[in-house]
Amino acid sequence: MPKVIHLELRANEREELEKVRRHDPRPYMREKAAAIRKIAEGQVASQVAEKGLLKAHDTDVIYRWLKRWQAGGVEGLEVGKGRGRKAAFFP
Repeated sequence: MPKVIHLELRANEREELEKVRRHDPRPYMREKAAAIRKIAEGQVASQVAEKGLLKAHDTDVIYRWLKRWQAGGVEGLEVGKGRGRKAAFFP
């Protein structure tokens, strides 16, 4: 049986996530905001991971997004500076 997470959003949090989901220029932020909203609406994280987004994700990824959002709000969902592939040679 999938683990059910009960997430209560305040009105301002719901509006902020909806704003990010609709208008943020970064696709990864729109996707993360949509996942958090779906969990808050009562969907199970495994359903959101498998079929709730445009691309399927591992359930652990959705849980990580949720923990980061609970710890830091929308700013916690952003990818940190310096993350990603480093240059293979000096330009």
